[in-house]
Amino acid sequence: MQKARYTLTAIAIHWGMAILLIALFVVGLYMHELKFSPLKLQIYAWHKWAGVTAFILVMLRLAWRLKHRPPALPWTMSKMTKLGANIGHGMLYLLMIAIPLSGWLMSSAKGFQTVYFGVLPIPDLLSKDKAIGDALEAVHMILNYSMAAILVGHIGAAIKHHVVDKDDVLRRMLPWRAS
Repeated sequence: MQKARYTLTAIAIHWGMAILLIALFVVGLYMHELKFSPLKLQIYAWHKWAGVTAFILVMLRLAWRLKHRPPALPWTMSKMTKLGANIGHGMLYLLMIAIPLSGWLMSSAKGFQTVYFGVLPIPDLLSKDKAIGDALEAVHMILNYSMAAILVGHIGAAIKHHVVDKDDVLRRMLPWRAS
């Protein structure tokens, strides 16, 4: 019996998003500590472009997932473990939407319009307001650290399934055919 796998499109989007989200987090940490300079402004622009790209990709990912249901979780998993997996995935999707939106709102409130790839101006969602911008900066940071924590749990769960449970949960999302 052939084991259920994710589609190649779902696998590509998953790993592409994983790389993009980790890079966004690392660059966000790095750029935040830079002194004001042309380099800092350029890195912020790149970060915002990547954030818009991540938002577009998560929308495409959600559209794909509506038409292509993921493989069922192993029947050997308890109901509580399945519930935890579903909650974790739901939180990841929620954060993949909320984080770029909070960044967009923050940029708007701080008076820095996002111009996608330096060409396409994205409309500001809020008027310039320092207090709101500072509050949204804190929200953006909290959401990002929450995402990092959930991703660590997600990765840990995948490794546990592979090493301890010896089921196919990890293998079915790998880009190559693992036996």
